[in-house]
Amino acid sequence: MKMLIAKLIDHLICFFTAFITGVRPQNLPENSQPTVYYANHNSHGDFILVWISLPQEQRMQTRPVAGADYWNKGKLRPFIANSVFNVLLIERNSDDPKKAIECMAEQLEQGKHLIIFPEGTRNLSEERLQPFKSGLYHLACQRPDTQFVPVWIENMNHVLPKGAFLPVPLMCQVKIGEPVCLAEQEGKEAFLARTRQALLDLAPNKETL
Repeated sequence: MKMLIAKLIDHLICFFTAFITGVRPQNLPENSQPTVYYANHNSHGDFILVWISLPQEQRMQTRPVAGADYWNKGKLRPFIANSVFNVLLIERNSDDPKKAIECMAEQLEQGKHLIIFPEGTRNLSEERLQPFKSGLYHLACQRPDTQFVPVWIENMNHVLPKGAFLPVPLMCQVKIGEPVCLAEQEGKEAFLARTRQALLDLAPNKETL
């Protein structure tokens, strides 16, 4: 019964989100390679837009990565995170930051795809995209066979701004780019700059580093 309720809520959330934002599943090729979808982060609803942009069969193999401090609060959030979207909850203030990378690498090893936000937290500044945290690079080092797919989300910060409970109906856009892979002997700064630029290249108003 709990699984049926979770599936129903999943369909309702996806339908409602698609209705108010106009975002629909995209025609992506079948994918058996370990994949990390990484996106800009302006709203708690961001991962849902990435989620509903994926074909149904890929959603079942994809886990959003999110902060446990937010999604473990109350009764509804943990149910949505764990039972509806199968979120991989990460302790953001952990004394052992390597543990989060190991958890994500383990999921990729098991054939799961991930949705992550390499800025580390929501971008509430005027800057188009904050600098990336190093976790993206360390994950690539642990799983060099992984492809990193940039996903630009436009306007979700106006649909569900910080502190808002009810979303505002506004059209959003989700653009999915070409995969990026860690090059042989590529350093941290070079990889983070390359993946960040690949994401910025999808933005409506292109920006360079």
